Amino acid sequence: MNRRHASTAFAAALGLGLLAAAGSRADQLSDLAKDLMQQPAAQSAAQSALSDGDIGAGLKEALAKGTHAAILDLGHSGGFWNNPRFRIPLPGPVQQLESALQGSGMGSQLDQLHLSFNQAAEQAVPVAADVFSQAVQKLTLNDVRTILNGPQDAATQYFKRTTSETLTTKFKPIVAKVTAKVGLAQQYNSVVAAAGPMASMMGESTDLNGYVTQKALDGLFTRVGDEEKAIRTDPAARTTDLMKKVFGSK
Repeated sequence: MNRRHASTAFAAALGLGLLAAAGSRADQLSDLAKDLMQQPAAQSAAQSALSDGDIGAGLKEALAKGTHAAILDLGHSGGFWNNPRFRIPLPGPVQQLESALQGSGMGSQLDQLHLSFNQAAEQAVPVAADVFSQAVQKLTLNDVRTILNGPQDAATQYFKRTTSETLTTKFKPIVAKVTAKVGLAQQYNSVVAAAGPMASMMGESTDLNGYVTQKALDGLFTRVGDEEKAIRTDPAARTTDLMKKVFGSK
């Protein structure tokens, strides 16, 4: 074979190879597309195979587990105070003057004030158990499917929407009782008095009980959200067969 014929044969072979490779690649892409299209259908079929009773019971187990863990984690001595992520800060106006107050010898009073905020929240949180339980019992089938197929915080948002008002009503008297016992208002007033002329920077007087109550709720819902995300994304967090069955179908 002369050089010209050899070049022609090589070009033809290369062309056939590229066509074959392109065809193989197209087949792979086609198979991948089919797989991706079949996944939602498979997930939908898996959920359809579950009875409404199974879905409702599995979700309720997950909600009970999540809220129980959140309450246990925060509703005890040190639950807020010992966890930097959930520790309730001093009110903003006090934070603005914290350095100056520390420098004027008010450090111990500030520390006690800060601790008292968190202790009040820790004592209020356990009453959320009954409120959450009632909210779970009121779930409709539509609620269940909306939560199951919703975003990672769909259950947490459901709890916020349905329990925040009741929890505020129940938390606030407990917070008020604790703050009265430790003299929180007097502690706060002594801090304000120590600020002297700088006290005007604190603005209007703070509703201490309202402040602690809201921060306690914020922390509780954040912790419930942590549990919900874990159950949705981590199979190891699904501790019952029914939870595995329901959340494994997603």
